[in-house]
Amino acid sequence: MRKLKLKKEQYLRRRKRSKKPFPVKGDYRLCVYKSARHIEAQIIDDFNQTTLVAASSKEKAYAKEKVNKTELASLIGKSLSERAKVKKVKKVYFDRNGFRYHGRVKSFAEASRKGGLEF
Repeated sequence: MRKLKLKKEQYLRRRKRSKKPFPVKGDYRLCVYKSARHIEAQIIDDFNQTTLVAASSKEKAYAKEKVNKTELASLIGKSLSERAKVKKVKKVYFDRNGFRYHGRVKSFAEASRKGGLEF
């Protein structure tokens, strides 16, 4: 029981640290969420409180992909960076949302960097 409580505390500490306290106009946040099956990401303008671009493994285009979850995360990262180019978004800051920079989150970040996003 103590171990579960410790893990949750560590997760919440990481989550709090990865958020910027005060949004500034022109700063965009690349927020990533992963569950056991899916990975979702969106670029958010916190100043205007709007979502500019979003991509998810729940979309129909990725439903029939026969790849593992890490490769799927890199496909989502590439797709998000292409959509961000259309909206003329280049520079973002990466919000891991409390997840460790490892595995799916890392492959997503590397693919989105290769796609043209800077963070």
